[in-house]
Amino acid sequence: QLQLVESGGGLVQPGGSLRLSCAASGFTLDYYATGWFRQAPGKEREGVSCISSSGDSTNYADSVKGRFTISRDNAKNTVYLQMNSLKPEDTAVYYCAVREALGCSPEYDYWGQGTQVTVSS
Repeated sequence: QLQLVESGGGLVQPGGSLRLSCAASGFTLDYYATGWFRQAPGKEREGVSCISSSGDSTNYADSVKGRFTISRDNAKNTVYLQMNSLKPEDTAVYYCAVREALGCSPEYDYWGQGTQVTVSS
């Protein structure tokens, strides 16, 4: 059964860092582009970042450029989102999603359950 599990969320002070992980099971990530999304209370879901299946292409939302870094380790079947210099407005549930495609896509086929990130002092 194809499954995505996010982890690494939590409570962090402004300026702090977290690393989110998206672990895949039941399939290999090698052929899947992966995206990270977030949804804050009362707001629509927004795309944060994505990475191609090979890892040689990445995209970032303007709001996180220079602070977040997406990466993947296909040997571990895992995609990561390193989040630095976190701000209160980064507070949201973060989701990973995959699509069987080489490059980033506006649409994704499979989604994880999400992990909560709260940035607060």
